[in-house]
Amino acid sequence: MDWQGQKLVEQLMQILLVISGVVALVVGYTTESFRTMMLIYAGGVVLTTLVTVPNWPFYNLHPLKWLDPSEAEKHPKPQVVPAASKKKVSKK
Repeated sequence: MDWQGQKLVEQLMQILLVISGVVALVVGYTTESFRTMMLIYAGGVVLTTLVTVPNWPFYNLHPLKWLDPSEAEKHPKPQVVPAASKKKVSKK
């Protein structure tokens, strides 16, 4: 799953859970049944899980291109240079 796929999954999860929560609340309120409300919400959670947890192919439309190991050896990692101390120079 690529970065855009992760963003899409996050948005889908939030949208599906909010929609299932609102639908469950409305149906549960109109039927005056807490059990119905919880079953509808649980169905929404299961649907959301089926849509977002598996690594579906449409979540990998923008794959990252990694360097080959031989190419990575040609370009060594940059070395960290310690920063010079910042002392104020007083003017006299």
